Amino acid sequence: MPIDIVVDAMGSDKAPESEIRGAILAARLLDVRVHLVGPQAILRPALERALRSRFPVRYGRKRPQIEIVHSSEWISMEDKAAQSVRTKRDSSMRVGLRMVRDGTAAGFFTAGNTGAAMATAKMVLGMLGGVHRPGLSTILPTSQGIPSILLDVGANVDCDPDNLVQFAVMGHIYARNVLHIANPRVGLLSIGEEDSKGNSLTRDTFPMLQALPGMNFIGNVEGRDLFNGHADVIVCDGFVGNVAIKTCEGTARLVSVLLRESLKSTVTSQVGALLSRRAFQDFKKRVDYSEYGGAPLLGVRGVCIIGHGASNERAVMNGIRVAAEFAQAEVNSGIETTLRTA
Repeated sequence: MPIDIVVDAMGSDKAPESEIRGAILAARLLDVRVHLVGPQAILRPALERALRSRFPVRYGRKRPQIEIVHSSEWISMEDKAAQSVRTKRDSSMRVGLRMVRDGTAAGFFTAGNTGAAMATAKMVLGMLGGVHRPGLSTILPTSQGIPSILLDVGANVDCDPDNLVQFAVMGHIYARNVLHIANPRVGLLSIGEEDSKGNSLTRDTFPMLQALPGMNFIGNVEGRDLFNGHADVIVCDGFVGNVAIKTCEGTARLVSVLLRESLKSTVTSQVGALLSRRAFQDFKKRVDYSEYGGAPLLGVRGVCIIGHGASNERAVMNGIRVAAEFAQAEVNSGIETTLRTA
């Protein structure tokens, strides 16, 4: 029985093409039924064009399970989040999240305006018991081959220790239930490993995490630990997390550009590049955001995955996959139970 996932078809920079092609990929390759939300007059002909093109043929000729759900409005990247959430009551985000709230769909994916997605999810879905603020998490590749979770990466610029403790619980449950890490190691992002290092927020949070029952808290971790696999879950406030993740994105692009230039610099390096093409493709895949699908918004009463605005069809497909995995892993019930007993 396929699981129903709803997609904001008007969210990404290249909407609705990326969302439609991603939905076709997901419906062909995953056990899902996709509901594309947006203006019927735009989505219907675009979907039919995509189905008639050569794009989906290698994934099978059978018509994928994709339905279009009409919404008369959508929220653009240029819209102010608070204003658009109030005024655009029939936006593709709100219609899609209502479907999750009402049980029509198991999860929601958008590559649209992050602020609007978070505000709409909080308003439509509501918060889990014991959670004061939602946390936006992201998956990072590590040198150990096992991904780690960083949160919050932008939902909350200003946080207090209680918020960081809740982020730790949510990240712990997500790592255990979705990534299948039996006893996730949780670290607090700071400027030194000693518990006396950091600012007042990290110093006040440290003993609270130490005292949390059932939490495998390993203490402070530093920026260099983001990719070495030392921790499975890394907790910080949204300001620090957003700076960290944007720095990582910029570094990954720089490494790719410098590597490409070096490989083109001499005939010998060009020959080496041809011989090593498979290894370079594997490297690119490991650092490519599109492989990780999107950032789960943890703490809301439902499944909401927020993707990159530049998401291509593969990123959209993986966002749909993450939404389905999240829904099946019962993450939210685990968060509520843990916070209730903490």
